[in-house]
Amino acid sequence: MKVISPDPRVLTIHLVTVGDPARLTGGYLYHRRMAELAPEFDARIKFVRLPDLPFPLPLWAGRRILDRIPRPAPRALVLDSIAAAYVAPWLSLKPPPAPLVAMLHQPPGGVDHGLPRSALQALLDRAAYRKAAGLLVSSEALAADLESQGVSPARMRVVPPGRDLAAPAGPPEDLRLGRRCAFLCVANWFEHKGIHSLLDAFARLPDNDGTLHLAGAPDVDPAYARSIRDRLQRPDLSGRVVVHGSVAPERVAALYRDADVFVLPSMRESYGMAYAEAMSARLPIIGWRAGNLPNLVTDRVEALLIDPGDIPGLTRALATLTGDEALRTSLSAAAAARAATLPTWHDSARLFFSAVRRFVSEPVPVPNESASPL
Repeated sequence: MKVISPDPRVLTIHLVTVGDPARLTGGYLYHRRMAELAPEFDARIKFVRLPDLPFPLPLWAGRRILDRIPRPAPRALVLDSIAAAYVAPWLSLKPPPAPLVAMLHQPPGGVDHGLPRSALQALLDRAAYRKAAGLLVSSEALAADLESQGVSPARMRVVPPGRDLAAPAGPPEDLRLGRRCAFLCVANWFEHKGIHSLLDAFARLPDNDGTLHLAGAPDVDPAYARSIRDRLQRPDLSGRVVVHGSVAPERVAALYRDADVFVLPSMRESYGMAYAEAMSARLPIIGWRAGNLPNLVTDRVEALLIDPGDIPGLTRALATLTGDEALRTSLSAAAAARAATLPTWHDSARLFFSAVRRFVSEPVPVPNESASPL
């Protein structure tokens, strides 16, 4: 049988991740959009999936996954930050089958893990990144964090996600449900997203002030989900919160379209894709002055920013945008204008494939590897 050689002009990438790339999280959406847009940039992406098992079980599959990379080898191997720890030991034993580029959506050690796992995962993540020709990072905030840990800026390229929304599904609907304002939070139920803090702050509003809509997977952290469901059962939130659960992108776009205010008091966002999407839908933002949000918005221009953990302050911000329609309108217009300056998914793909090509052709070595964390 005749073997057809791959087109040398096409950048063939195998992207190593964990579990199903169709999952509804920001990182998975990022990679799906890169794969969809790849042909426009003379590239193609094939997903290589580690089993979605509790830490550290996928470690045992790391070598098998690397050994199964088909021949001829791809032009590049892109390592998702959620998979880095699981292949790190095997990268130390055997060179990767193609130039390795790491894609960081989170810092070494991840987020929402206990101290023992975070410490071990950070060591493994860093070991994997030392084998990479370069690091793609999802935001300037994450790049600054890595640089403070000793990572050379020459090893990093910032490739933020896009802010394009899907076409909304269905006609407009009244999300206020007879109240004065419709608040929307789009976030999977992880502790760092601050949903419990949001519920505590929202409960202090008068009953007629607003309806809160929660969109996002509720089952990603069972213990935290139980605490949220228990909080929702208390009388001060009765009938005032609508839990949508995981919804399709078209439905999320419809919720953005029909809400009045976006609120997400997250403590840690490497980028904050939901904030950018909300601004694209002309929604004013409420959130903690934390993570990457201060890089996306300016307080009292596109958003109301509150010191992290200030529940009364969060309540005051919710009340302010409920009662001050002129301010809400001003923040809305500024949010839309700011969103227009943020990258589209096409912009992100152009940066992504350009950076991968650059690192493959001109890898940046780790300076003083024995002393460098990455």
